[in-house]
Amino acid sequence: MSMTSVQELRHSTAHVLGAAVSRLFPEVLLDIGPPTDTGFYYDFGGPQRFTMQDLSVIEAEMARIVAENQPFVRREVSREEALRFFTGRGQTYKLGRLDDIPEGEPVTLYTNGDFTDLCAGTHVISTGKVAAFKLLSIAGAWHRGDEKLGQLQRIYGTAFASQEELDAHLAALAEAARRDHRKLGQQLHLFRIDASIGSGLPLLLPKGAIIRTELEKLISAKLIEYGYERLYSPHIGSIDLYKTSGHYPYYANSMYEPIHIEDREFLLKPMNCPMHLMAYTSEPRSYRDLPQRYAEFGTVYRQEQSGELNGLVRVRGFTQDDGHILCTPEQLQDEFKQCLRLVQEVMAIFDLKTRCRVSLRDPANTAKYAGGDTLWAPAEACIRTVVTELGLEHTEGLGEAAFYGPKLDFMALDALGRSWQIGTIQVDFSLPERFGLEYTGRDGKPHRPVMIHRAVFGSIERFMGLLIEHYAGDFPLWLAPEQIRFLPITDGQTEFATQLAARARRAGLRVTIDAQRDPVGAKIRRAQADKVPFAVVLGKREVATESVSIRSRVNGDEGVISVDAFFKRVQAEANPETATATACT
Repeated sequence: MSMTSVQELRHSTAHVLGAAVSRLFPEVLLDIGPPTDTGFYYDFGGPQRFTMQDLSVIEAEMARIVAENQPFVRREVSREEALRFFTGRGQTYKLGRLDDIPEGEPVTLYTNGDFTDLCAGTHVISTGKVAAFKLLSIAGAWHRGDEKLGQLQRIYGTAFASQEELDAHLAALAEAARRDHRKLGQQLHLFRIDASIGSGLPLLLPKGAIIRTELEKLISAKLIEYGYERLYSPHIGSIDLYKTSGHYPYYANSMYEPIHIEDREFLLKPMNCPMHLMAYTSEPRSYRDLPQRYAEFGTVYRQEQSGELNGLVRVRGFTQDDGHILCTPEQLQDEFKQCLRLVQEVMAIFDLKTRCRVSLRDPANTAKYAGGDTLWAPAEACIRTVVTELGLEHTEGLGEAAFYGPKLDFMALDALGRSWQIGTIQVDFSLPERFGLEYTGRDGKPHRPVMIHRAVFGSIERFMGLLIEHYAGDFPLWLAPEQIRFLPITDGQTEFATQLAARARRAGLRVTIDAQRDPVGAKIRRAQADKVPFAVVLGKREVATESVSIRSRVNGDEGVISVDAFFKRVQAEANPETATATACT
């Protein structure tokens, strides 16, 4: 089925939903019911308050409407007729939607059975074509997205051309729910989001902190390899700095209100790059000093709407693995390629395939971008040349550029094939111009450097959310917060467990001992629930022979091996660089 046909089917199913709710709840107020990429929804106002138990009742009524095979009938009416129709039924939200239709454009109504909706269409022939559907959830939704206009109830659903397609989709949703990083984050004690701290401000618990630390260690090793120097910048900065950079006012809506200190205005840091530019200006630069590569795990703060917050992946305070390179124009392509290679190498460690998008300025709307064609043309040419030269499959996103320059964005595909926005490499001729950056060239004259902004993970918190769902909490050994759990069968093996744990810690491994007086089966089940890669059972035989009985998360019972062989194996598997390599495709 074509995408157009799928959209028609889902749009028609939304009307069936509206018809069913109108039958069951006669006082309901109807707003809109559009199709989406994965299904449909309908927004309802009125006195009723839907519960999850209501969904099965509504589904049954929808099934009756489908069985009635009601034709979808389109009527073009005058604005006055539509006004009388919806006024007579007290449908105030529809009157507002009617006002949205520009004068001169047709006003159309679609009717199936005794249900009529204001709608531009299009639809399938009849309700009988709605072969397979499912209502999924209920959520609050601000009318027109504005909390000042009041809250509606939104019922989400999905529809497909066949039951087989629907069943496959529902299975995928169930698997996604099993992998939900918010659920696993709580279950595995990785992070906490609590109103006492503030919405969108995650607190990483000790196990979550281990994951972040390992990610930072991984990038830190790469920074040394690629010749970066580390910076630490403050969490607030003068508003004048961001006016110079142009971030204020371009991004003013996503920044927090200024902080007033001694007659000056400061901002919670919304981005790191102006700070890094100030590092560059701290001393005179020559062409011999370039490229200058700065890096920072810099925490920034963005004013996100509460309805958009989502676990670790959409937050108000997050840390970027930020890098900024100042180089000569002649060095630009090589530096861009190095950034690309860095992203590819890191994503390969996680067995994540990535898709690439060249995000460009929209030439029809240049007002939202800083700088003119003389700054944008060479920046866009650089990115296009690199992706062509390296044969990277990519798409182009017109109007997706940053305000100061074009970029190559990366979307990682997780184990379910879902796309996550992660890192980016951006070419910027504008900020060096705004800050008056210079270096002395071979000719002894001042020249303007070019700037590259790059991030591999993007937001570390978001990347953690991706990894939790990608691995379903079953982290590879090197990343697992707890790598080994020793399970003494009785108190008689506790001393041996303590000795092994000490040896493991000296080897840099993360271990615990389950010394509770429970049957060993209960201890094994606990380790499995906590997704520990290795549960090591210790009994009298193991103590006598200096061996261990291994139960791995992947293979289950692997039998008994010597202590030395076990440690040799674990230390080899704990190296992230042994992960399977993949490439940007």
